[in-house]
Amino acid sequence: MSRLRLYGRIARLVATVGLGLLVASSMGLIERLHLRNEGAIRQRMTRWFLARLSGALPFDIEVLGTVPKQPMLWISNHVSWTDIPLLGMLAPLSFLSKAEVRSWPVAGWLAKKAGTLFIRRGSGDSALLGQQLLSHLQHGRNLLIFPEGTTTDGRQLRNFHGRLLSSAIEAGMPLQPVAIRYVRDNQIDAEIAPFIGDDDLLSHLLRLLSSDVASVRIHLLEPIATLGASRNVLAKQAHRAVGFALFGDIDVEPIEESELAA
Repeated sequence: MSRLRLYGRIARLVATVGLGLLVASSMGLIERLHLRNEGAIRQRMTRWFLARLSGALPFDIEVLGTVPKQPMLWISNHVSWTDIPLLGMLAPLSFLSKAEVRSWPVAGWLAKKAGTLFIRRGSGDSALLGQQLLSHLQHGRNLLIFPEGTTTDGRQLRNFHGRLLSSAIEAGMPLQPVAIRYVRDNQIDAEIAPFIGDDDLLSHLLRLLSSDVASVRIHLLEPIATLGASRNVLAKQAHRAVGFALFGDIDVEPIEESELAA
């Protein structure tokens, strides 16, 4: 692509990030006011900003399915950091992210101000995290997690970890499975969109902004009721639904009768 077009994209993205800094600063003021509906205001402002960030990225976006009107625990496959603005523009959402994101320049501060919950692998604070997730859901607010625990190149779907679904069971909140797929030249985009391995944010941004426009298909699948279900069963049900939406039939570990009875 031409350098002029690349510089235009960079300028638009920088302007959008600057707008995000203003939004995040206003969130700091809201925090000091101690408003009762602070969480809901934060989610609405975050959604507004993420919609504009999505518009600054080189994607044609197609959304299938219906955005739920009631609060749910959203669970999605994970390909890139761009999943967050693309999904976050659809509904007022909070996110669960790996702790390393908090240290990213600018993006980490924005994520913190947006109300992101951070998880540190192997830190032994799973009980505390579970309480935070449960409290968030019990306040009637949407939360999005990536149960694979890592990103992929989009050509595979890792097992879903069930432990993070316990909060939805305790809160009596349904799951909203989501399948997100990046396509370039009628093939899964496994080279440009994925943020994996040793990628750093700046290099990935330049690679993305230098590329032609790709297509993103976001499929909001049928919600899954959590009442009376075990977390392992829910993880397998959601994995099967997302896998089918992405690839058709895939090999999924069968659900045992003992699990259904749990």
